Amino acid sequence: MADPSDQWHDNIGGDATIGGKRVSFYVDRECILCSVCSDCAPKNFRMSEEEDHDICFKQPADAEELRQCYEAMENCPVEAIGDDG
Repeated sequence: MADPSDQWHDNIGGDATIGGKRVSFYVDRECILCSVCSDCAPKNFRMSEEEDHDICFKQPADAEELRQCYEAMENCPVEAIGDDG
């Protein structure tokens, strides 16, 4: 399970409310740069500038992006994606 106190500094932060649900996605330091998240939700996750981990660079803007973010979180092999909305 992702740890909000161990998240990468370059995640976007903030939150979004979609369909009455508040969400706030991030990637923590367990990330192994497998790119599952950026494959599942390319509008929300990408490789960091340091190219050694992935980050959430944009909170979801609609129901489809939210679905993709949850798909990324569910498929992360090291459970490095969190949603503390």
